[in-house]
Amino acid sequence: MKKILYRPLKAWLVLWSIAITLATGSALSFAVDNEMKEITPEKGPNGGRLLTQQDLTIELSIFETGIPPEFRVWVTSNGEPVAPELIQLTIKLTRLGDVVDHINFQPQADFLRGDMEIYEPHSFVVTIDANYQGKEYQWKYDNFEGRTLIETKVAEAMDIQTAKAGQAMLSETIEVFGRIVAAQDAQRNISARFDGQIKSMPVKLGQAVKSGDLLATIESNESLKEYRIISPIDGVIVEKNANISEQTDGRILLSITNLQALNAELSVFPSDRSRVKLTAIASINVDGVKEKLTSKVISIDSHLQSNQSTIVRVALDNTAGALFPGQFVTGEIEVARYTAPLAVKREGLQAFRDFTVVYAKVGEQYEVRMLELGRQAGEWIEVLGGLDAGTEYVTKNSFIIKADIEKSGASHDH
Repeated sequence: MKKILYRPLKAWLVLWSIAITLATGSALSFAVDNEMKEITPEKGPNGGRLLTQQDLTIELSIFETGIPPEFRVWVTSNGEPVAPELIQLTIKLTRLGDVVDHINFQPQADFLRGDMEIYEPHSFVVTIDANYQGKEYQWKYDNFEGRTLIETKVAEAMDIQTAKAGQAMLSETIEVFGRIVAAQDAQRNISARFDGQIKSMPVKLGQAVKSGDLLATIESNESLKEYRIISPIDGVIVEKNANISEQTDGRILLSITNLQALNAELSVFPSDRSRVKLTAIASINVDGVKEKLTSKVISIDSHLQSNQSTIVRVALDNTAGALFPGQFVTGEIEVARYTAPLAVKREGLQAFRDFTVVYAKVGEQYEVRMLELGRQAGEWIEVLGGLDAGTEYVTKNSFIIKADIEKSGASHDH
């Protein structure tokens, strides 16, 4: 693996931060280290790193063909192979956050084999202690990958945000669309009880009325006596089909709708139909209304529409008067809810080699954590392995960390 040197973000981030400083008048103080040439380690016949001290040379390789990654070591003295049982060797791996792995070795065939898996990321300070023919040898080198250093003020200027990985409630939803309609019990069609002539109708189309308000006065054709028609509900006159002096003729004179009680009729397709339950939580988006509306499913049709969808109704509170029948809506209906023991926000995920990763933060250093992922729902995704609970990780603008690491030219050294 090429040696990846710690350094703050490169020139493009520096210039960006300077621009912020000039624009805001606030001073961002950070140092840019002089980059040193990356050194490619010398390789041995088994593809491992060669380390020499005096007359002893070891070749250290991470072997993972068909097995979990493990260290294997071949030893020579003055160019001649050394039988593995003649040398004692231990390795200490110091990872980010002062996590230390101790590895012991046992002879196998012509090499020494480590006794533990070298788990990802393969990013650590390697300390090797060896004893051969009573002499002590030690090597130490940095083997970093997927790691970078960003000073706190630079990270703040770039709006790099973090959170701690832990338990999360995952809410799985399906997307829906539809329109707003009047609630079925919020609409009244007004007819005359006894046919006759309309003597008065003191209401207009679009007028708001209260329960008990006078809607019309009718003179009965039979008794020639007048009687009153009053509003049975609070609402708005949405239809007016008659005028003064006309005969009622058994027709609907007025229609009143209570616009404070509306429904969203949402189309749900067959693949999702069985997953939607009564009282399920729904979030509704309405054009022109800034905040999402949250409600519950109140009914599910038992028949299909012409496009094979099922209508699912959600109650809407319109006491603010911002909603109107006929408006188109989109939204999500919750179809499952469960607690994940460990989860991260999906916006923090990035690709690294063949892995999906987040970037763990320790002090001012950031490093990849290769994830084994499970269920995903909404903004969360379950983590089954590769990350410890309580780890601080980058949630927002993780692409900046990814870009900086990629510019370092990191390689995976085995």
